Amino acid sequence: MHARPFIDSLDFARNGQKISGEVPIAELPRLQDALEDSRGVLSYTVQGVVDKQGIPALDVSISGSCQLRCQRCLNGLDYAIQLDTRLLLRNQADMDRLDDNVAGGEEEELDSILADTHLKVLDLLEEEILLSLPIAPKHELGACQATDGENAQKEEQHPFAVLAKLKRN
Repeated sequence: MHARPFIDSLDFARNGQKISGEVPIAELPRLQDALEDSRGVLSYTVQGVVDKQGIPALDVSISGSCQLRCQRCLNGLDYAIQLDTRLLLRNQADMDRLDDNVAGGEEEELDSILADTHLKVLDLLEEEILLSLPIAPKHELGACQATDGENAQKEEQHPFAVLAKLKRN
């Protein structure tokens, strides 16, 4: 098991620090429910920055691939992960104000997280990956082995199948 790094997020951002490494997918427990198997390794980089308005932020980059479960055939589906995002660091008062603005109909343009003196880097990475995954992953049309025969049979039985064939021609 790899060491689970943590950072003081505000200090990390203000000083422009950088952390990078690799993490086995098997060490991201909340991700396991969405996966077909836990093999693979993800590469990550977290860079602290201060944006043009003076707001501290974390630039997060994650790359690799994993095996999701196709919702059509329930077989493995290769899924490439390539995330590049900026997370603004906010204190609790700022977060409350942002929540009030969103509730009032205003949209926030950039993602924000609560600044933390003991931010667990792998938990942050895992959260970003979970947010980026498709809700119902599926193979491309025609790539699912289990449903191709079923779909063709259903298409032939459908009352408008003849019209659909005419439309295609």
